[in-house]
Order: sequence, then structure tokens, then C-alpha cells
Amino acid sequence: MTDHRAEQQQHSIAAALGHAELSTDELWIRYFALGGDAGIIDIDAYVHGLGGLPPLQRDILAHAINERLDELTPPGRAGYSRPTREIRPSGRSLTALVELLEGAELAPPDRLRVLVEAAGRALGVRLSMYLVDYEERHLRPWSVDGTPDGTPLDVDGTRAGQAFREVRILPTATGDHPHLWVPLLDGVERLGVLEVQVEDVTDLHDPGLRAQCRWLSMLLGHLVTLLTRYGDAVDLVRLPEPRTVTGELIRSMLPPLTAGVDNFVVTGVVEPRHGVSGDAFDYALSETTATLIVLDAAGNDLRSGLIAATALAAHRHARRAGRDLLGQARTIDETIAGQFGPGASATAVLAEVDLASGRLRYLNAGHPAPLILRDGRVVKALDAGSAPPLGTGIAGHTVAEEVLQADDWLILSTDGVTAARNDRGESFGDTGLADFLRHEADAGNPPPETARRLVQALLAHQGGVLRDDAGVVLARWTTPRTILP
Repeated sequence: MTDHRAEQQQHSIAAALGHAELSTDELWIRYFALGGDAGIIDIDAYVHGLGGLPPLQRDILAHAINERLDELTPPGRAGYSRPTREIRPSGRSLTALVELLEGAELAPPDRLRVLVEAAGRALGVRLSMYLVDYEERHLRPWSVDGTPDGTPLDVDGTRAGQAFREVRILPTATGDHPHLWVPLLDGVERLGVLEVQVEDVTDLHDPGLRAQCRWLSMLLGHLVTLLTRYGDAVDLVRLPEPRTVTGELIRSMLPPLTAGVDNFVVTGVVEPRHGVSGDAFDYALSETTATLIVLDAAGNDLRSGLIAATALAAHRHARRAGRDLLGQARTIDETIAGQFGPGASATAVLAEVDLASGRLRYLNAGHPAPLILRDGRVVKALDAGSAPPLGTGIAGHTVAEEVLQADDWLILSTDGVTAARNDRGESFGDTGLADFLRHEADAGNPPPETARRLVQALLAHQGGVLRDDAGVVLARWTTPRTILP
């Protein structure tokens, strides 16, 4: 870069920083997280026109600012020291996407790795895919028959795992092959990571390449989810151990573990994931409403799994028929009683959130009270409207109301969470759950990562083995964003 070009870039970065609303400390943290190695004093001097930086460090700094600008969508952007790849899908990036789509048209799931490698060649990089196992402990390299095809990577403690946990693209410049770790997503559901090997270390900070990788990740994430429906290749990679029959039944009934619309994100998990018996959840999202249910069927065997599956089916039937919460509860109650007779029941919380106003309506059928998390603290247990479990009669069931505030979390859990006991007989309890949620909120972890860590905390509390099924649904509501013309 000539001195004139370097000066232009410095002015561009300084101007863009004015839009980014970042202090020098905040800017340096973002820059350092992207792989920058200049000190905070050097960065402060550079942005104030009192010093210089090498081209690569300038570009990393520009990228850190531009990532912030992408969050805020303001007018200016910082310039780079060299031409970058196209930001809109055209040329080789469009070719890669089209090849992936066309190749997947009649492909069995087993062929997905070949398609990924071909898409990588079209982009001029080498692509490898790692899928997270259903326990969310390891990122497993793709194989077509479920056998190991490389070393799994830990979700905790590795660069790839960090990209998965934080849902952001991270570079690794060490070793013979510099590469990017790119989160593999279906919507907002985390499925694994892509390893993108490049020839030149400077490509790690090419914004065009990162944009292309994001497009590929989104398309590939959709394909992974789609191909899971009609083949076993994906499950063979992601299953650390075979599911029980009941586990297969419950898993087949669950929605995607994480989903979101404009101002609402929901994530759920049931454990043990390979052998859950009676815990389950469901949700439905629309432009105006989020409808949720979490339930716990009585028992710990295949019959409890059948009750839970029947309850979910009855709930979907009633919901799609336009029935309100009380009508949904009545349908579940009558279906359980009619199909399984006396003694069969399920505790449940049914909830409905108006996405424009945050109004929450809920019905509790013998279940642990939902919690509201606000500003990192549990501020309320929603204990109104409690009534007997479904399957034992609908008398006494009422719908209660609450109003969520911006950025509130709604926590629905089964008794396997708070009642989890260690070897000394000490329960995890409401206090343990509240303390855990406060810690996660202080750490800034989003709902999917919080749910993953909650499972780890429960397992640690019980010495690595769950003594009862545990289910939790975490949802976060924010005020609707104003869409500017």
C-alpha cells in the first residue's frame, strides 16, 4: 500500500469508528478476538492519527469496526488495504452455492461430504464439516457411515468449539494451513462448524470470504436438517451412543432445538438425550405469537414416552385448530384420559406470548412454576393458575397473565432440573437454578449456550449421571425493532 493509500485507510477507519460507538478498550477487545496482535496503546495511537500499523493489522482493525457497524447498520464503513471479494453472491461464490444445491437435489445424506468438498473447490478453499453430537460435547468430523473420520474436537476448550459456542467466525493462523472456523447453522440452531482452509493468512480477514462462508453455512445447515429426515448418515455421526426406543420416540416428536423470529428466540433440551422417557416440549412461532409447552409424563418407561408423545400430538392438533390455551389443555387432558385410562397423566405448562406487546398468558397443570429472568436476576416465579396434571380432569384450570419487559427471559423446566440430587442428597433446587441463570446472564451467553451449560451443571451436580429426566425451555423476548424505510 502506498503512503497515500495508508493515509486514506487511516482516515476511513477513524471516521467509521465514530459511527461504531466503541471505546478504545472495546475496539481493542474486538480486534484482539479476531487475531490482532498490536497493543491497546498502538491501536489508540493509530485511530487518533498518531501512529501507524502494518497492512494486515489495519485490515483486522477495519474488520472489527465493520462487524460492529453491521450490528448497528449505520452509514459509513472502514476501507481495507487491498481489493476484497464480492459481498453479493456472484461469480465463484454463486457457483459454489448452485453446485451445492444442484448436487443435493437427488443425493442421499451419505453424499453430503462430497458435495461440501466440491463447493469448497468452487470457492477456492478446502472445506471440512464437523457436526456437534447430540450431547453437545464434541464436534465430530463428517463420515458417511458413522465411523470415526478424524479426531473429534471438544466443544469446550478448542478454537472450533469457541466458534460454535459464540456463533461467530474465528481464524486460526497457526500450523501449515491457516483456516477459519465457521458456525454451521440452520436458522439460529447450531449444528456444528465448517473448517475453511485458505492458502494465504491474509485471506483469514477477507470480509468477502467470510460473507461467502456465511452463505454456505446457512445453505448447508438447511441441507443437513433436511437430509436427516430421510437417512441415517447424519444421526450416525451425531449419536455418541444409540438411543433407546423411548428416546427415539421423543426425539422424533421434538421441534428444532432452537428457533427464532424477529424479536423472540426459544431453545429447549431434554436429557438424557439418548434415553429420555417422559419429558418433552414444543413451540410454534408466527408473526404475532409464540406458543410454548413443556411437559412431564408420569412414569419412567415406554408408556410414559407414549403419554408424552400423545400429549404433544394433542397439543398440536388443538393449536392448529385455533383453540386457546384452555382449549389446548382440555384436548390434551381428554386425549390422555381416553387413550390411557386412570393413572395416566402429565404435568405441563402451556404459554402464549404476544410478540408485539410482551403479554404472557400461561396455564400450569401441576408443573414447576415458570420463572422470569430480568437483568440477570430471577425476579418472579409465575405461580398463578396452578391446577392438577392433565389426564386427571380439567376442572380448576385457569389462565394467568403477566407482561414481559424488554430482554426478559422466560424459563420453563421440569422437576428433573430443580429436584436433581447429588450423592449427599442435596437438590439442585430453585436457588441453584437461579444462581446458575444469574451467572450465565452475567457472562452474556445466549439461550442455546445457556441450555447446554445447564445440562452440564446438572450432570456435574449428580456426578455425571442423571437420576431423572430433565427438560428446560428458555425463551427471550425483546421489543420489536422499528424497520426504517
